[in-house]
Amino acid sequence: MPSPRFDAHVAVLGTASDVGKSLLCAALGRLFSDAGRRVAPFKAQNMSNNAYVTADGGEIGRAQYVQAVACRVEPSVHHNPVLLKPSADDLSQIVLHGQVVGRSRAMEYFRSTERLRDAAYASLDRLMATHDVVVLEGAGSCAEVNLRAREFVNFPAAHHAGAHVILVADIDRGGVFAQIVGSLEVMPPEDRARVRGVLINKFRGDLRLFDEGVRFLEARTGVPVLGVVPYRYGLDLDSEDAVPVATVVDPPVGTDAERVRIGVLRLPHISNFTDFDALARVEGVAVHYLYRPRDLSDYAAVIVPGSKSVVADLQWLRETGVAQRLLAYAARGGNVLGICGGYQMLGAAIVDEHGVESVVPRTEGLGLVPATTMFSPEKIVRRITARMVREGVPVEGYEIHCGRTEASGEALLCLDDGTRDGIRQDRVWATYLHGVFDDACFRARFLDWVAPGAAWQDAGGSRAAWIDAELDRFAEHVRRHVDWAAIEAWTRP
Repeated sequence: MPSPRFDAHVAVLGTASDVGKSLLCAALGRLFSDAGRRVAPFKAQNMSNNAYVTADGGEIGRAQYVQAVACRVEPSVHHNPVLLKPSADDLSQIVLHGQVVGRSRAMEYFRSTERLRDAAYASLDRLMATHDVVVLEGAGSCAEVNLRAREFVNFPAAHHAGAHVILVADIDRGGVFAQIVGSLEVMPPEDRARVRGVLINKFRGDLRLFDEGVRFLEARTGVPVLGVVPYRYGLDLDSEDAVPVATVVDPPVGTDAERVRIGVLRLPHISNFTDFDALARVEGVAVHYLYRPRDLSDYAAVIVPGSKSVVADLQWLRETGVAQRLLAYAARGGNVLGICGGYQMLGAAIVDEHGVESVVPRTEGLGLVPATTMFSPEKIVRRITARMVREGVPVEGYEIHCGRTEASGEALLCLDDGTRDGIRQDRVWATYLHGVFDDACFRARFLDWVAPGAAWQDAGGSRAAWIDAELDRFAEHVRRHVDWAAIEAWTRP
């Protein structure tokens, strides 16, 4: 077998999903940038309903947005050329270079991936031609032998780029020796030959206790252990595709009674839940995700968030009894905010004559705002600048949705192009804009509305600035615990 070609690029591949690949890629990107290298992130295919809108109106996974910020480059559709957005257990919307090109079930998708692979590698070639280093992120396990011939995200992408592969394992979930040894054992020889080192991630406790483990792994596999990265408590960066486990879900009645409590309905197809991260950081505020039906009177406001499958989630709200609890809360004078899909659910009806989301041509909404949504195949994806109609406070955000909503009454926002967005009533607000809580001014107006006179204190500033500072902290954490000199040396001309 010929020796693999190695160029000045690095691929971070995992032994499983959720081992920490995304954040390690962000840390490496920041470290390469700090070293003066022109660096870019890349993930050939991502699966996530947590999306970001690029400057040219395309969608990418939120993790690649964070990685682009880490690399100090403008987020681009080329950083995540293929994005799968699940709308059911086995059905996903396919986004190619930021634009929707269709829907597919898993079996259909893996039957033929050549077109998507070629488009993804064209983006990779473009990034390699314009940057010194590209940090590639894999997907799930890189040693899924049943998918190896058809997937194009893990070793196939690393071979295409001539990348040095770092294999990442998560010790926090247990079985780290089996993760590493087993993954290397089932790899084809050409894949294993590309692995330059192993990283053990999310270690808790005294690092010296793993010294013997390092010696075992290096002796057993012949692959150097590049570092053991301790679990980073309190890390506050965007998650890729699921509500972080650190969030509070269905807490007991009375939890955080001393704070302003905001409830966010944990929809089965919730999307862009990062909308609420900045709100949760406000001192004196607690954000709880609510999945089961419960009395909502403890909450200063309840938010119906975005959804990748609005009709299905609206049906779920009714079937579980959550909708009835929400309507009872609103009838007692509770404050309700709907964002994007949540806005659509709060209206009178959702009309889907084109079958964009379901076979049901019309679905009755919750009836909390005078609005009707008409779904159409065309998807609206754009960044927005606006002002709150009453206060004149500037607001920035982004739209990602199918359908247009006809509403009457007072609008919440006036967009810079003169059009109006959302609805503002005494006890109900609604908007299509994701990301509105990232701005301190909007956070303040919202909290003044739902909890006038309450004791809360916002550190202020934009969420982007917070993310940048958090990236610096995490990158330094990683640098202290890995053989950064060896990794950086791989990429020198």
